[in-house]
This record gives sequence, structure tokens and C-alpha cells, in this order.
Amino acid sequence: MVRIDGKAVAEKVLAETKARVGELARRGVKPGLAVVLVGDDPASRAYVRSKDRKAAELGLHSVKHELPAEAAQGELLALIAKLNADPAIHGILVQSPPPPHINEAEVVLAIDPRKDVDGFHPVNVAKLAMEDESGFVPCTPLGCIRLLLEAGIETAGKRAVVVGRSMIVGKPMALLLMRRGPGGDATVTVAHSRTKDLAAVTQAADIVVAAIGRPHFLGAEHIREGAVVIDVGINRVADASVPAGYRLVGDVDYDAVAPKCAAITPVPGGVGPMTIAMLMSNCVLAAERISGP
Repeated sequence: MVRIDGKAVAEKVLAETKARVGELARRGVKPGLAVVLVGDDPASRAYVRSKDRKAAELGLHSVKHELPAEAAQGELLALIAKLNADPAIHGILVQSPPPPHINEAEVVLAIDPRKDVDGFHPVNVAKLAMEDESGFVPCTPLGCIRLLLEAGIETAGKRAVVVGRSMIVGKPMALLLMRRGPGGDATVTVAHSRTKDLAAVTQAADIVVAAIGRPHFLGAEHIREGAVVIDVGINRVADASVPAGYRLVGDVDYDAVAPKCAAITPVPGGVGPMTIAMLMSNCVLAAERISGP
């Protein structure tokens, strides 16, 4: 069984990205990333801090905007319009989820697709579906594909099952696995919480991507011998034996499933580090495109 080391691959991606930042610097261009946080959700605040810190480490122009939880929709949209027009900003990310009164779909639509480094704007979703490489791909599924490539896992002609149908991971992951070329050309099934006899569906898969957001949702009965498992889930479960009072687990019961696998990502240390690494890569890509050849 191969334990796919997401931390090591993320460091490789970040090193490549830093080299690209250096190339842009020689042309007088500094990639700029603006991260917007509405409210004070602790998990979101921690994510924003880590993104801001990583951007600074890579030499990006990093800007953080924090709006109070009661900020109006119009205030947020006005800020996005300002960032769209700012030539020093190449990538814009609005941390999800926002407070309940914020219309997130309207926020996504307001971001210039050329600066949508999260890859959620309908223009970028359409480009992904059309295999148009001029768009942006959501960071987490893009990171999953990079993990498969780095681990030398063949996807062409393989049967892949994506468990989860969100626009953030499940649907773009399926599109990436289906597209032509390295990391693609798979025969893809998308399953979800309403799928009947889920175990029969996943047992037929050479590659299983778990992205349903439920701790230990997939067990040994769901995975066949020799399968590859990519666990996207990051779930907190109570654990009084550790100082934090909780531990992080995936959507897959790692201890039960790992012995059956040809390769598997752990949680933590698997897909998680790749998300921020691919975000940084996307931001630099935006700067490269906007600044021209």
C-alpha cells in the first residue's frame, strides 16, 4: 500500500510556484491575491490566515479584507468591484461560507472570471466542461489530480467513482477525470448520499474519490482490493484524549480501508495541503495571463 504524501507534493507545487513568481518579478510583475472574509467564523479565519501567510512566503502581494458579520450584500459587492478594477490584484477569493444573509451565488458572479482563482464562476465552470484550458479549475480537485499524477497512478481507461456532487469538489473532479490527457480519460460515475447500494457502485471502481463531508462514511465494504482512494474529507470528531478535544478524520475509515488499497491519501496530510498550494498556483497563473507573455 502506498500512502500518498500530500505535504510533499504540495511543497513541490509551492517550489514550482515560487520559481514562477521569480520569473514574473524579472518582468516587473508581482502577483496579487486578495482574500475577503465576512464574519468571524473560527475555521474560516484560520483558513484565511494560512492563505495569507503562504502567499507572503511565496512573495505574492497579499491583501486581506475582513468585513463584519453584519456587512450588507452591497458592501461586499462594492469591495469585489474595487478589487476587480485594481491592477495590483490578479486573484480574488471570498472565503466560504459567508453569513446566511449573503447571497453567495451573486458574490461568485460578481468576481471577474479572469481573477476567479477559486474556479467557481460559471464562465470557468463552462470552460472546464468544454476542456478549454483558458479558465481556472477549483483548487481541491485540481490538487487531487496532481496527487494522482505524482503517485504515477494511471487514470486512462480506469473506472473512477466520485462520491459527492458539490460544485466545489464532486462535479469538477468528475469533469477532470473525464477530460482528455494525463490525469483524465477515465470512465466516471458520480455517486452521492441518495445513491442506492453505494457499496456495489464503489466496489466496481479502480479509483474512489470521497468528497461527501461525512466522517468515516466509506468503510472496507466500499472498497475493492487494489483500489486507489483519494479522501477529500476533513471532518472534526470529538476526542477527549488529545489537547484540542477533537481530531481530524476523512470521509474514509482509513484504518479499515488502507490495507486493501494500492494507494490512499491520509487525513490529515493528504488532499488538505494541496488546496492552498493549487490556490497559489492559480493566482500566479492569473498574473501570468493578465500581464501577458
